[in-house]
Amino acid sequence: MKPIDALLELMGRGQCAVVRAGLRGEEKAYFAEVLARVARTFDTMPTTGETDGQGEDAVAHLHYFTGAADFWIVERDAGSPDDEPGTGQIQAFGLADLYGDGGELGYISIPELLENGAELDFHFKPKTLREIRAKQAARCGVTA
Repeated sequence: MKPIDALLELMGRGQCAVVRAGLRGEEKAYFAEVLARVARTFDTMPTTGETDGQGEDAVAHLHYFTGAADFWIVERDAGSPDDEPGTGQIQAFGLADLYGDGGELGYISIPELLENGAELDFHFKPKTLREIRAKQAARCGVTA
């Protein structure tokens, strides 16, 4: 399976179209490297429940953005033997910050993010929730 095929469930149609075009263009090596890196990150990140008890030290591995909202993914869906084949990545656990106020932790629907135009951040490097919240607070001029 090509990296783009494995990541389709993590990207919206528009982003997939841009990536596919990039893979056919002058910058194909760049796009191939980015996709391989994101695929490795996804394959090795914790699954449901594996970061319980880590609190603010839990690491976000993926970042989605749309408008002013940001979503950081800490755990991917572990799935279940009862899942229908081909249902893909349905939910994840992470931090949703809709208003720049530090957000809240909870389950995030990946398909819902994509339906609402969220894009996967290809340049995001894993960070702890503490680091993310500190950066968001500084960006918004909030002091602890």
